[in-house]
Amino acid sequence: MHKSKPSPSRRRLGAAAACLALLAVCQAPAVAGAYPEKPIRLIVAFSPGGPTDVLARLVAKRLGEGLGQQVVVENKPGAGGNIASEVVANAPADGYTLLYNSSSIAISPALFGNDKLDPGKIFTPVASVANVPLVLIVNPGVRADSAAAFVELLKKQPGKLNMGSSGNGTIDHLTSVLFARQTGTDFAHVPYKGNAAALPDLLSGRIDFMLSGSLNAFLPYVREGKVKALAVTTAKRVSALPDVPTLAETVAPGFDSGTWQGIVGPAGLPADVTSRLNQAVNDAIKDPALKASLDAQGAEPTAGTPARYGDLIRSEYRRWSAIIKETGATSN
Repeated sequence: MHKSKPSPSRRRLGAAAACLALLAVCQAPAVAGAYPEKPIRLIVAFSPGGPTDVLARLVAKRLGEGLGQQVVVENKPGAGGNIASEVVANAPADGYTLLYNSSSIAISPALFGNDKLDPGKIFTPVASVANVPLVLIVNPGVRADSAAAFVELLKKQPGKLNMGSSGNGTIDHLTSVLFARQTGTDFAHVPYKGNAAALPDLLSGRIDFMLSGSLNAFLPYVREGKVKALAVTTAKRVSALPDVPTLAETVAPGFDSGTWQGIVGPAGLPADVTSRLNQAVNDAIKDPALKASLDAQGAEPTAGTPARYGDLIRSEYRRWSAIIKETGATSN
């Protein structure tokens, strides 16, 4: 049977279609590989060697092992953590720039009057890492061996005892506001530039007490009897001080405050990347070596979904913003 030849116009159309198909193949973007394909930057808002930095580096190591890529810690201190927050918030939402955050992300925006850094809007929550309790510690010269006795002492001498903090508007300062409000007490606030600067004055008796989160720093002094630990501020007791009760079970029912740490990324982080990171963080927290390191620093390992961590961040931002507004606390 005789087959008719294609017309010249049909041949030209076929050739054009073939060329277009080839061009489309050549110009198509390469299919992305599985995340992550390169090292990840983990931004820390504090200086090297501090308690947050130490935990961040432990997590980064385990996280890198789980993801099969190096996780590089970069320190960006300043402005109560706001500098680091801005770096991450303005980074591409691709999972290669993350923030190892403390609870400062829920405090510093209001403290510095920068509503643009609302953590519920500028970040994608990835995972919670740890809760770090504050501990009510007093120097041995204070005649109180329990939280109840200490509250009675504060009430008998309103405004007379001195509390040292790591600075105006810090978590220990703001927690002390809640403590005073709930126990009906009053005392003098003495801000320092960090807990390390305040501890020598506590040991010498220049200040009477602290609500400190640097458990790893003062734990040896507690064991040696140079300071007394009367209570922890979190809802549950901590493994490093199992015999020390909570404020909630002694003098302030329902009291729950402390610093917390976790990982967030820029807003708009893809769901698959967020899920991958969340699983890797939760796996890292289960590692016995990492858990032992967290325990040694008084940090309670946590875990959970991105949504659960997002709820915590937003609720803490509302709580501390209100306290800062009520007290007029500033960064100065």
